[in-house]
Amino acid sequence: MRQPIGSPVPASLPPDDARTSRPLTEIYDVALLDLDGVVYVGSEPVPGVSHMLASVRETGMRLAYVTNNASRRASEVADLLAAMGVPVAVEDVVTSAQAAAHLLHERLVPGSAVLVVGTQALAEEVRGAGLTPVAVADPTPAAVVQGYGPNVGYRDLAEATVAIRSGALWVVTNTDSTLPSPRGPLPGNGAMVAALKVATGAVPTVVGKPQPGLLKESVERTGARRPLVVGDRLDTDIEGAVAVGADSLLVLSGVTTPTLLLAAPAGQRPTYVAQDLGGLLRAHPAATVVDGTASCGDFVAHWDGAEIVLAGDGDEPLDALRALCAANWAADHPPAAVRAVDPAAAAALRTLGLAS
Repeated sequence: MRQPIGSPVPASLPPDDARTSRPLTEIYDVALLDLDGVVYVGSEPVPGVSHMLASVRETGMRLAYVTNNASRRASEVADLLAAMGVPVAVEDVVTSAQAAAHLLHERLVPGSAVLVVGTQALAEEVRGAGLTPVAVADPTPAAVVQGYGPNVGYRDLAEATVAIRSGALWVVTNTDSTLPSPRGPLPGNGAMVAALKVATGAVPTVVGKPQPGLLKESVERTGARRPLVVGDRLDTDIEGAVAVGADSLLVLSGVTTPTLLLAAPAGQRPTYVAQDLGGLLRAHPAATVVDGTASCGDFVAHWDGAEIVLAGDGDEPLDALRALCAANWAADHPPAAVRAVDPAAAAALRTLGLAS
């Protein structure tokens, strides 16, 4: 059994058979929700998200909004969510900027200068931690903290390069290579971090997912005993959950597609998958694998040469996806072509975007 993160005494989870027949709201006490791609995409809420989360709250499950994005203050995030009709209080929001400031507070002498590459929100978190945010590398600051900011430019990266090469501690809020947007993925903080890695040859300390800092901060702030990490990215949300031993729910409302999920490596495979946050209110049947054939609901999947063959007469595409993933993950093959052998299976593949 996985041990809940941040819990000195592991809280028991129901046995596997009970977990597959009960909604997630009855199994976990706190949902640690990513934001971009989960609650909203860009500036637009995920359709129906306010109603879904209100329904989740009514069950007694608590919600924490945990974001790798360090560009907004927690109060600004709360205001943004409230404007979308999402139930939230400021204390429900945990940002990578807060986690980074916490780490800097622990490692630096009070009042130390910290070069901030990012937004004013990140600078205010640094100041709130008893440190002094600066914008230039002379004299050499004690640390550089880097987070996403839409206005970060060459001058900011140049100052950070000078400071890091001069020995400053380099702390990064997150390394997401992209951010979801209505126009598709756009460069994220990880793209800017990569530029500094090339320029300095240094390796930063990262606090955001998939590193444990942000998730541990979230558990400490919420007092979660049975946390469920919810996200849309395999390489941050799900990998982070796996790394700290927490169960996870992948939602398909953001950057991860069924094709990407099918090919997920061992360290990035979620416990559950749903189309959106409505999945918190539902039971999630487990796929089983016997002699290379995976089954879930009314679908079965198995390898046939270089293809995964899907058969069945169900009407739940996610059951088809669960069976396909189980078959592929059990065989540990690279991505494969998928073929349906009956109308219901073909319809499921079309819905999932897996039809050739």
